[in-house]
Amino acid sequence: MTIERIDPNLCIGCGTCVDSCPMDVIIMGENNKAAIKYPEDCMLCQWCKIDCSQNAIEISPEKNSAVLTSWG
Repeated sequence: MTIERIDPNLCIGCGTCVDSCPMDVIIMGENNKAAIKYPEDCMLCQWCKIDCSQNAIEISPEKNSAVLTSWG
């Protein structure tokens, strides 16, 4: 699961998603619209989607997380 898409037709360029992302995954890109810069850094908090007043952000429904093993 990760941030999948920001619809440029719905995005109004307010920057709320950029401000709400704790991992700096989203930047202001072309035409002053939000763009995904580092999708692999997304920590799945979904604040960008929750805070988007235009419902322009899609989060992938798939959950792909590595299994961590601790030896020690």
